[in-house]
Amino acid sequence: MESAVARTAARPRIALATYRPEEGTPSADQDLPVLREALETAGAWAEITHWDDPAVDWADFDLVVIRSTWDYSWRAEEFVAWAERVAKLTRLANPAAVVRWNTDKRYLGELAAAGVATVPTRYLAPGDPADLPDGHEYVVKPTSGAGARLAARYRPEEGETARRHLAGLHEKGLTAMVQPYLRGVDTSGERALQFFGGRFLHAARKGAVLEPGTAYDAEKIPHPRLEAWRPTPAELALAERALAAVPHGPDEDALLYARVDVVDGDDGLPCVMELELVEPNLFLRLHPESVPVVAEAVIRAAR
Repeated sequence: MESAVARTAARPRIALATYRPEEGTPSADQDLPVLREALETAGAWAEITHWDDPAVDWADFDLVVIRSTWDYSWRAEEFVAWAERVAKLTRLANPAAVVRWNTDKRYLGELAAAGVATVPTRYLAPGDPADLPDGHEYVVKPTSGAGARLAARYRPEEGETARRHLAGLHEKGLTAMVQPYLRGVDTSGERALQFFGGRFLHAARKGAVLEPGTAYDAEKIPHPRLEAWRPTPAELALAERALAAVPHGPDEDALLYARVDVVDGDDGLPCVMELELVEPNLFLRLHPESVPVVAEAVIRAAR
């Protein structure tokens, strides 16, 4: 029988962790079957797994890659506990410590303190006064969220609606973020710079997600008007500074993948809207040339 060492050297076993779609509904992750096929073609054994499936033996894999676990923000603590449990059984990408740090968007405050240009952010925890802006348009959203879930933008005169939104988040035990709505999003969009294996991979740009008057609990299109993008030198430099500030320990290869989302500030310069270090959409369909690069980096990490 093939030994575990020989198996790993010859054909590493890789789990691609994803969410469990509703019955009868296909997965929204269009990249997942493409990546699995690329890994198999490159010589790995790849399996698409649901992160919350109790029947999966995670120790049976050489590497577990968190891919599209897009329901984690509903169950953030459960998800972080799962990541920490898996990390004790096998290698997890990204590492569990990074997962815990990145699932709470209060990390933006840490990046700002490290000198990284970020969207100005205030945090209102349950019990804090509903201190909302009255002189400019702003956004209210939870510190744990994805795909603009429970997020909305408000004009100053919509303070009563915004306070109800804030109260709803606090009733769920969620801390809220309050950010100015940067008008540059409406003109230059939001740019997503992807890194894989420690190197810049490709980028994409999308239009504004939060339309005026859309309720915070309404369904939203997470990536409207998505297109390929060539980042500017300033965007690349900002993304690299942000990633250098991530507290991921001594392992230089701790981040297998990373996505840095940037927008233009009121001064016209790029600033970080968020770091996606847990389950970023890779947008491989926009960049098919990146598929073998990603597969190679994943297999290298498994070995």
